Amino acid sequence: MPEIKNYTLNFGPQHPAAHGVLRLVLEMDGEVIERADPHIGLLHRGTEKLAETKPYNQTIGYMDRLDYVSMMCNEHGYVLAIEKLLGVEVPERAQYIRVMFDEITRILNHLMWIGTHALDVGAMTMFLYAFREREDLMDLYEAVSGARMHATYYRPGGVARDLPDAMPQYLESRWRSKKEANRLNENRQGSLLDFTEDFTNRFPGYIDEYETLLTDNRIWKQRTVGIGVVSEERAYQLGFTGPMLRGSGVEWDLRKKQPYEVYDRMDFDIPVGTEGDCYDRYLVRIEEMRQSNRIIKQCIAWLRDNPGLVMTDNHKVAAPRREEIKADMEGLIHHFKLFTEGYTLPEGEAYAAVEHPKGEFGVYLVSDGTNKPYRVKVRAPGFAHLSAMNEMASGHMLADVVAIIGTQDIVFGEIDR
Repeated sequence: MPEIKNYTLNFGPQHPAAHGVLRLVLEMDGEVIERADPHIGLLHRGTEKLAETKPYNQTIGYMDRLDYVSMMCNEHGYVLAIEKLLGVEVPERAQYIRVMFDEITRILNHLMWIGTHALDVGAMTMFLYAFREREDLMDLYEAVSGARMHATYYRPGGVARDLPDAMPQYLESRWRSKKEANRLNENRQGSLLDFTEDFTNRFPGYIDEYETLLTDNRIWKQRTVGIGVVSEERAYQLGFTGPMLRGSGVEWDLRKKQPYEVYDRMDFDIPVGTEGDCYDRYLVRIEEMRQSNRIIKQCIAWLRDNPGLVMTDNHKVAAPRREEIKADMEGLIHHFKLFTEGYTLPEGEAYAAVEHPKGEFGVYLVSDGTNKPYRVKVRAPGFAHLSAMNEMASGHMLADVVAIIGTQDIVFGEIDR
């Protein structure tokens, strides 16, 4: 047998399974990984620097573009940090809407993850199933904000607008017959809450379909069981959060341990793994989708019975209502000042963190008393997970690197910021 030489392999940066512009420099011994060195910075957009050049209320849209799969959760962290410094009271209805959309976002994120992770490992059907459900949730984003992805829906003091009373309808076209359009519009006849409730009733059945395809599938288990094992102790030391930490058996979830908004009123469980391998992290995220579904149901029930304000009535922070702007000079001035200068935050610093679908997403804000932040620092969960790539991949085969990138659920917008 000829002796196998060590060689270096470039994995990426345009590799379909690299989930973004990740360049992994792999030192190989035959097909076994000796060392994995992640090279990042190829997507760098300077988000934190850009945020320091704009008024606070003009930076919310940048947050959507960090982890562009979990848009509203990014906004949430930033808005909470501003509210901490401003000391603004958020109306209760707005808090429930935020919690509901946080959980819709978590499901959106996990659907994207399960679709692409399974596709990387070789299961095509999973991708098509997951995107079928994502379409419904994207419609909720669009109905409430006008955009399918970058919503800019959360604002300091509440949310941009209340939930709409009607859902957009499909129309007959060259590509869609009248019969097909009517079928698609069946569950869109009521309000956004009716449509969301209809989705929560259907969704557990869809999760069962995913589990039928993957959970006991021998190929899936061969590719994920015992791969990328991280012990409980190491997960702590590496700075893991979210499903990566819970997959290693640590019951840590900011929604329970440091509750924000109205999470302390919600009834849900924290799923944890035992082995800390790719398969356990898969099971944790599957169960998280079921728990998110439970939370959304509770929010819908409360929102139906409790109408009210969804934005603070402090016009230094929130724009006055349209009627007020048209009829009242004061309202017009408030509106003009808010959208040209923004508002000033008192001097100081604040850190706010949310339980993002990928882990702890934190925003550290330093204010020098002007209308722009002195410093914005984002604590992206994916960054800590990617830094463990070498430890998780060493000793595994080249094909396992793909499964490990999948299980880390990496999105490069937040890592490169």
